[in-house]
Amino acid sequence: MIREYDVVIIGSGISGLTCGLKLAKSGLKCAIISKNKSLNETNTYYAQGGIIAYRKNDRPEDLAKDVILAGNSYNNMDAVDFFCKKGPNLVFDILIDDVGVNFCKNSDGSYDYTGEAAHSIKRILHYKDCTGEAIQNALFDKITDSNIDIFTDYTAIDLISNFHHSTDTQEKYRPREILGVYVLNNQTGEVDSFFSSKVVLATGGIGALYYYSTNPESATGDGMSMAHRAGAEIINSEFVQFHPTSLFHRDIKRFLISESLRGEGAVLTDPQGKPFMHNYSEMGDLAPRDVVSRAIFDMLGNTGCEYMFLDLVNNYKGKLPIEQRFSKIYNTCLSGGIDISKEPIPIVPAAHYFCGGVKVDLEGQTSLKNLYAVGEVSCTGIHGSNRLASTSLLEGLLWGKSAADSIIGKFSKIDNSRYNYIPEWQLPTRTEEFDPLLIKQDMQAIKLTMWNYAGIIRTSKGLQRAISDLNYYSHRVLKFYSSAVLNPSIIELRNAVVSSQIIVGAASRNKKSIGCHYLK
Repeated sequence: MIREYDVVIIGSGISGLTCGLKLAKSGLKCAIISKNKSLNETNTYYAQGGIIAYRKNDRPEDLAKDVILAGNSYNNMDAVDFFCKKGPNLVFDILIDDVGVNFCKNSDGSYDYTGEAAHSIKRILHYKDCTGEAIQNALFDKITDSNIDIFTDYTAIDLISNFHHSTDTQEKYRPREILGVYVLNNQTGEVDSFFSSKVVLATGGIGALYYYSTNPESATGDGMSMAHRAGAEIINSEFVQFHPTSLFHRDIKRFLISESLRGEGAVLTDPQGKPFMHNYSEMGDLAPRDVVSRAIFDMLGNTGCEYMFLDLVNNYKGKLPIEQRFSKIYNTCLSGGIDISKEPIPIVPAAHYFCGGVKVDLEGQTSLKNLYAVGEVSCTGIHGSNRLASTSLLEGLLWGKSAADSIIGKFSKIDNSRYNYIPEWQLPTRTEEFDPLLIKQDMQAIKLTMWNYAGIIRTSKGLQRAISDLNYYSHRVLKFYSSAVLNPSIIELRNAVVSSQIIVGAASRNKKSIGCHYLK
């Protein structure tokens, strides 16, 4: 089936929905595609801590200093300046005034700003410990009331480009240009051609490429993989941020223990209850995430333990009772037999956020004409080599709006006659059904390779081993992909191995240990 739109947005987190809402208000015909059955299955939804927001007497230059310090001065200074001057006010202009997010307030009616690691002041708004969920739900309500066509349970396969797909030979002599996207209907198995004058990648991150991760299973690097195949420029992909504190539990997987707990007094301890972060950083428990993650990793190696502890109950400095302030964490841990108001929380580091990605400018424009990228799939450069806490939601909000502004201001429709030369998705002459267990096994092998050799602490030999292993997996995966009956799992597997190769390749080329890229 052929579908035609002015703009197609792939992904439904804060950046994609913000972009879509503004585009729809302008009158452009838009579609939002999600490979999940619900628009709410995003990294945004699972974000706990909060979002940087405007606060009186918090100057842009003070925020910039914190961003740059966390990023080890590896940041794109123009992007940092743009972010710090334009971003914080949008929390009030869009999320509060327009969308209606009810961030937590104090008893006197003022907003309850909280702090997180490496912030010089408390400038973060939150909704208890489920900020992302509150933002996602509010945006979702607005989107469903708009005139945007929503396609859930549809998986993007490949970007359509004039260079790769057009049968008009003259297109090969023109600049590379994106003309739409091939999309799998997960229910029917049919592939639709979504033709559009602009495509916005808002596909999220790569956390699910690692054995331990705080991300949903769907975070398999789809957008970066598609952009790479189309020829887009990708930068800083060696910088994968690991969150120091994810819950260690046999039955509860991929659950984040927010950094805001440490912002309100929680202390990291060994199994004997002895604090250790002062041995690793002058900033102690509020040191940047890469420092804290390596410290915990080191403690695990030195002690032979499977996990360390985060002690909130004996150090809590918050205003509300623990079970109210951190209700989601409290209830989730309690379901697993852990009462965080009475005992420390067992934790381990986990892959959390991707600081690299598809290179974009201040408008979200990639190196390919008609292709934008916003949110975690993009690399604006504001994070440098390591992300400051609670910048990601604001980055998605700002660049989602900025991309929409750019598209609206510069919009020109692609001549429909060019689509006559774009063939329908080509199925192999012979297709095979593959055992789902084989696909799962290959995905697990990729995750272990990434965790062991391209994780928190890396070595040159380990990265070379990862390159060798991933080349082997890539050959096998791409071979059976070419003859397989398409389904979401096999598309994700292909994207996972391609994105893993991009990350490991960048890590092996960067010989300098900095930020999230730590070489031993």
